[in-house]
Amino acid sequence: MRLRGFLPFVALAFCGWSFAQDAEKLAPYYPTPLTIVEKMLDLGELKPDEKMFDLGSGDGRIVIMAAQKYKADATGVEMVDDLYRQSMQKIRSLGLEKTARIIHGDIFKQDYSSADLVTIYLLPASNDKLRPLLEKQLKKGTRIVSHDFPFRDWTPLKEVNIEDDGEGRSHTLYLYRR
Repeated sequence: MRLRGFLPFVALAFCGWSFAQDAEKLAPYYPTPLTIVEKMLDLGELKPDEKMFDLGSGDGRIVIMAAQKYKADATGVEMVDDLYRQSMQKIRSLGLEKTARIIHGDIFKQDYSSADLVTIYLLPASNDKLRPLLEKQLKKGTRIVSHDFPFRDWTPLKEVNIEDDGEGRSHTLYLYRR
């Protein structure tokens, strides 16, 4: 009997530990629905041959769509080994190596000065940490599209609410321009 009361406590402690580990990674992995990926790239007005970066690229779906459908020069940055390998394998299987790539590394140690568009789906605290780097590196006119979480102290040019994508939840996209 005593053990039963102890198990929920252990489960809660474990979940809290897991969340803390994810928070250190800037955001837990939660794939953006493909309908939202397309809306992000449309909102960012991505054009052929433009350079785009997806920060925290997960399984590479934004990078892949940017290269495949929009004919952009697309780069993702992903620090999680398995997600990096999975996304690179998908890029290779689709024959997109010339226009799509994933950097296996830290988003804070990259150069985004060539970006025309940056896409982001990170937690608010991560956006706060990232903002000074983007302000320093991004050239005038670069577009930034953030999924669900705005950048504090930046005023979006556009805020788009998407009520339902089949998953039963709404999404908000924020468009900024440097």
